[in-house]
Amino acid sequence: MRFIKDIITMMRPYQWVKNLFVLPALVFSRHLLEARYVFKSLAAFGLFCVLSGSVYIFNDLMDEEEDRHHPRKRLRPLPSGRISRRSAWAFFALFSVASLTAAFALNTGFGAVCAFYFALNIAYSLRLKKVVILDVLVVSTGFVLRAAAGGVVIGVEVSDWLLLCTTLLALFLVLAKRRHERELVDERMSLSPAPSEANGEGAFRYRKSLDEYSVRFLDQMINVTTASALMGYILYTVSGDAVGKFGDTRLIFTTPFVIYGIFRYLYLVYLKKEGGSPSESFLSDKPLLINVVLWGLSVILLIYINPKM
Repeated sequence: MRFIKDIITMMRPYQWVKNLFVLPALVFSRHLLEARYVFKSLAAFGLFCVLSGSVYIFNDLMDEEEDRHHPRKRLRPLPSGRISRRSAWAFFALFSVASLTAAFALNTGFGAVCAFYFALNIAYSLRLKKVVILDVLVVSTGFVLRAAAGGVVIGVEVSDWLLLCTTLLALFLVLAKRRHERELVDERMSLSPAPSEANGEGAFRYRKSLDEYSVRFLDQMINVTTASALMGYILYTVSGDAVGKFGDTRLIFTTPFVIYGIFRYLYLVYLKKEGGSPSESFLSDKPLLINVVLWGLSVILLIYINPKM
């Protein structure tokens, strides 16, 4: 029983909240009340959970040695020794092959998007996560691919606005995560010897790609993406695309939730020193979670209750 729990832990189910980005295409295409579309979207969500879980297993395999020296990651099943590398490789192969096969069976286009997502993340684990700026763009692309896959699987055109807003929001979240990591490194390095100066187990080790970032540089990028994400969403609510679909600019009334959500997350990052995991912050911070739920409900009500089109 512990073995199964450890395998599931390696798939990081708390990160599966990211796969909710598959669902906006269903909602904004106005197919939420049609069973066949809902079934395909939920199936896509489930397959992305398994596929992304296999990617996390692969990432653990690549980072095992580094994770052993991390204060939190060393407790994970693989670096702690509870799961062997052979077992991890076997489950990585099983979950990746099974999910990709099912994805192509569900929809060829959806399968192609999943295959690209898988290949991109493997490349990220092997090399791209070590390339400054590109690492952030790759992780953000994962969110965009989820949003695109949500439209492909139900056969609807994905709005350029949806992809734009997803890109900007993803960049905001990933940059905030990098800032948290960089700040943590700075704090720990001030309290312990640099890895090059000490070889004992007490030396603090970290991902060397973070050397390419500084808190100030990340703050500048966060400022740009914060403003861009807010303006992008506001402009979408009054755009010709939104008016053409919904008959008016009613979605403008959902902007307070977006503004509060972004400001709340900035509060968590800058004052509460959180943000290391957007998924954990989303699930653990009640005001943020309630706000997102209220945003979702308001979008559904405005789109589906008494539509003008």
